[in-house]
Amino acid sequence: MSRLVLGIGASHSTLMNTHWAEVDHLPAAHRFRDGLARARDALAAARPDAVVVIGSNHFRGMFLDLMPAFTVGVGEVNGAGEAGTPGGPLPVDTDLARGLVDGLVDDGFDPAFSLRLTVDHGITHSLQHLVPDLDVPVVPVVINMFAPPLPSLRRCHAFGAALRKAVHGDGRDKRIAVIASGGLSHRLPWPKWFAALSDDDRFLVRAWLNGRTSWGEYEVRRRQIIRAAAPDINEAFDQRFLHLLETGDLSELLDRTDEQIEKEAGNGAHELRAWIAMTAALTSPEGLPTGRTLAYGAVPDWLTGMGVSLLTPSPKETSA
Repeated sequence: MSRLVLGIGASHSTLMNTHWAEVDHLPAAHRFRDGLARARDALAAARPDAVVVIGSNHFRGMFLDLMPAFTVGVGEVNGAGEAGTPGGPLPVDTDLARGLVDGLVDDGFDPAFSLRLTVDHGITHSLQHLVPDLDVPVVPVVINMFAPPLPSLRRCHAFGAALRKAVHGDGRDKRIAVIASGGLSHRLPWPKWFAALSDDDRFLVRAWLNGRTSWGEYEVRRRQIIRAAAPDINEAFDQRFLHLLETGDLSELLDRTDEQIEKEAGNGAHELRAWIAMTAALTSPEGLPTGRTLAYGAVPDWLTGMGVSLLTPSPKETSA
């Protein structure tokens, strides 16, 4: 059977690529970048045969004309290439991806799958910095985190557990790492699609609905709207989350509603769903994973609390 050997949680911001000079004086930005480098080295040392990347969609690969809760890329996968992130074809472990879809269905999930999936920086930013040579095949798993109704936090935890079962039941002998991309606390100037109250809101909803073949046409104004937003970062929330991650036990979060998460940590904190699924995938009957925070810093210029964490399976599992 294949087994999970490492988990990494990492925030993302395309402004690292396009506006680094604006934050070069900030220790928090350097801590985050250095944390990514340490995670990259740990991932290389783990020698994975494939990497499952769990992340969000920022309305560049999926749109309001069709928005699944969970989507697995099983064939051709292309990076959107926005803001200097990897564009074009990505290497994909199609056999693993198909096995994950089959296993998820057997476990009571109904994931969408795609033979031609476009992913944006919700997937590719982490690959850019953690698998920079794109020399390890990946399986992208996209969770809907911005177009309500969203899968609940508990549902995402169950999804991660089902991913684990699918990996262990694939009949192969691969070393699999899991990357969770997104978060931590941040608030984006994005409306709920059914409550577009301002001109900017209505513009964004149009972009999210009509951008499948022309998302680039909306990009300039869309980026202007984001860059004009005031930062709203809850460092206490982030530190608490990272502490829970170190214990491997996120149970105290799983019954929080979307409204509670948004009030405390912003709508961007919905991306913690990826970290929750990753943690569940690393959790075994032998014990909880052990987490280590590699970096944390609030970066107002990026609107986000930026964190990097490393999760390793329970020693009881690795010795079993």
